[in-house]
Formats: sequence, structure tokens, C-alpha cells
Amino acid sequence: MTNHSNERELLPLDPKTRKPREQMEQPGYYPGYKTLGQKKFWDATTRAVVEERVGNIPPIRFFSAEELPVISAVCDRIVPQHDRLPQFRIPVLNWIDERLAKNEISGYRFEDMPDHRDAYRLGIQAIDATARIKYGKSFPELRPLEQDTILKSIHDGEKWAAHEIWERMSIDRFWHLLVQDCVAAYYAHPWAWDEIGYGGPAYPRAYTRLEGGLPEPWEVDEKRYEWDGPESSLSDAYEESGATSNTPAHGQGGTH
Repeated sequence: MTNHSNERELLPLDPKTRKPREQMEQPGYYPGYKTLGQKKFWDATTRAVVEERVGNIPPIRFFSAEELPVISAVCDRIVPQHDRLPQFRIPVLNWIDERLAKNEISGYRFEDMPDHRDAYRLGIQAIDATARIKYGKSFPELRPLEQDTILKSIHDGEKWAAHEIWERMSIDRFWHLLVQDCVAAYYAHPWAWDEIGYGGPAYPRAYTRLEGGLPEPWEVDEKRYEWDGPESSLSDAYEESGATSNTPAHGQGGTH
């Protein structure tokens, strides 16, 4: 995790008082809901896989000591978890590292991209080089809003630095790879399921209420609250990717 001196500036805000909301064990609109509370209804293999995501955090094996502070800070900005108490933050970086250490891929690769491991190493270099050109500091040393500005330039397909790297791989495909891995690692974790009220694996019990959007008997009612993104973040502004590739970001178009 990035070592920002004042983590309160990274917390979501109460829109009425403009004060930071308190950190929680379980953010989201489903207080008290625990997907793991249903694990007795899962088959043994599913139960073991899901429990491992909580109880067996993989060690860092792929990223080097030089790369680790950069990619850690990047993950912190793409999937901010400062609204969670530290002990309940999902180890997104560890699971990305685990995939890369095992060289696990989806079975295809875009023709304008190196393999995923090389893409990450090059992308980390490019992000840090962009930070140094723009602000004169390494990416982990930047303020949160500055970090967001660097990442938004990648999102927008703007090549502010590291041109030789972006000649070797697609800037927009790298962005989609990075975000997809962060989101996949986060939402594969049962604590994220609690946050969104996900009912958990359906096998072998299956879902019982398939009509009208009715909740399952073991689910809880949604209790919404209002919040705004912190002022140190660009996350409140939604924009589609501004990158310019004409090839699709997902699926197997342009792969080999």
C-alpha cells in the first residue's frame, strides 16, 4: 500500500458535511452480509478455493524490489480501499503477482502486445518515467491527485514519456490489462462479494428466485448511503477510455 502521510484525505466524503466518512470493515450497501456465511451450502472444492482467497495470501514473487513500490501505488489508485480498515483490505497486488509468477494467461495474446509479464515490466517503467517527466518525482512519491493525473494520461492514450516503450506495445491495451487484472483480483474475493451483496457460488444449491429481481432468502436488503469521492481523487468523473486503438479491448480480435 502507498504510504501517504494523511490517509484521511483519501477517504470518501459525506456529501452534506464534506467530512471524511469513517473507515469500515465492510463498505457497501449490505451491512452485516457475509457471503462466507453460506459456505456450508457449497461443495468442498468451491469452499476450499474461496476460503483460500481469505486465508492464504500469496507472497510477492514476480515483481522486483524496484518495481514493487510503483505497481503497489498504481493498484492503490485503480482500486482504492482507504474506506476499508487496513486489516480488511483485499490483497489485489498479491493476486496479480501470483498470476504473473505462474505465467497464467487467457490462452491468447494481442498481436500488438508482448506477453503479460513483459507488458507489466514495461508498463511500470513507462508509468514511473511519465511521473518523473511530468512532476520530477517517482510515481510512489507523488500526491494522490498527481498519481491520478499520470494514470489518466495512460487511460486517455496520451504518451507523455517513455515513447520507446509505447512503440513496443499498445498503450490502451496495457491500460485495459492493468485495470482488468485489478478489478478481477478485487471482485474474486469474498469481502468484495459482501460489499456488493453477491449471493456467492450457486452450486450445488442453485438460486431459487429467478423472477422479478427478488433477493434470495439468505441475502439482505440494500441500505444505501450517499458519498462523494475524495478531493484528492479524479474518480468521481466518469469517462470512457480515450485511447485510440480501433481494435477491441476484450475478446480475441487481433490475437495470435
